Amino acid sequence: MLLLLSFLIGIVSGLRALTAPAIVAWAAHLHWIDLHASRLSFMGSTAAVAVFTVLALGELIYDKRPSIPSRTTVIGLLPRMVFGALCGAAVAAAGVQSVGIRAALGAFGAIVGAFGGYQLRTRLVKSLKVPDVVIACLEDVVAIAGGLLIVSMV
Repeated sequence: MLLLLSFLIGIVSGLRALTAPAIVAWAAHLHWIDLHASRLSFMGSTAAVAVFTVLALGELIYDKRPSIPSRTTVIGLLPRMVFGALCGAAVAAAGVQSVGIRAALGAFGAIVGAFGGYQLRTRLVKSLKVPDVVIACLEDVVAIAGGLLIVSMV
């Protein structure tokens, strides 16, 4: 089960790079997941919660601008993979599992989420003939709700 959850939190990171670590940080801070016995215990600190929350909120706003680089370019994909790996490892650590393969699954999930999210968002905008910002906001909701569901299952 933790293998799947590590992959899924990576997908969330692929949709919104900073939403996944913000959710994991809040989950650790609120003791929904236990990272105290791991090297990732810093994720539950007040500082990590504050930094990731501010960055995630900024990303949610910034993502709506048409001038941002695509999430499928190296500059867009690399942070998603790093944060996907971090969050995949955190899910594993919370479940007292080995983090290596789960971090890799988180990074892979981020790639799937980035490319899959891009394709789905582009196709929905075209087929529904709605502004991109509408689908972007829907994608925000999916990323946040999905992330919360995932950490609640750890």
